[in-house]
Amino acid sequence: MRSWASNTLLGGTRRGTWLRVALVLVLLAGVLWFLRSGEDGGHHGKHAAALDPFEKAGVTEFKEGQRGPAFRLQRFPGPGQATLEDFSHNLVIVNFWATWCGPCADEMPTLERLWHDYRERGLVVLGVSVDRGAPRAFLEPYITHHQVTFPILLDPDLKTAGAWRVASLPATFIVKPGGEVGGMAGGAREWNSAEMRALLETLLPAAH
Repeated sequence: MRSWASNTLLGGTRRGTWLRVALVLVLLAGVLWFLRSGEDGGHHGKHAAALDPFEKAGVTEFKEGQRGPAFRLQRFPGPGQATLEDFSHNLVIVNFWATWCGPCADEMPTLERLWHDYRERGLVVLGVSVDRGAPRAFLEPYITHHQVTFPILLDPDLKTAGAWRVASLPATFIVKPGGEVGGMAGGAREWNSAEMRALLETLLPAAH
């Protein structure tokens, strides 16, 4: 019959053995985790280096074949209306904005610069105001202050914004020549950044 002392001694020996085994297993697990983390880091590094132009520009790319809903909107301040089909041969930046939207004001100068630099190469910026009632008293000084020269269209009842599923402002869509929507940016962007220009260079209409 084993005494309490012998049981304790035997138990301690076995316990020590199990502790050593457990320690080895923990060390092995740590080594494997470290090696796997290094591999994952390599993958992440490769992924970051392999970002496509849409990802680099901060634009969500759409699946091929998606077309923007048709619209016919009043021009501002001049007379007449405009449709998306009017610019079917252009690369079109459709920007939904409002005078009360701070981020919209932040990105306006970059949209103007983009329009200024690329309009001769077939790019069109369409600024779609969703100000309710299209108040001329607000729109005219806003456009003058921001020195906007690209076409401004009015969507005072938000029907077009609703059709394009605009959930917040600013919301900007890149429409390829032919009418297919290539991607969308929610929130302000620097539209004349090197990354954005690199993206748009791949989408501009072919020179004739």
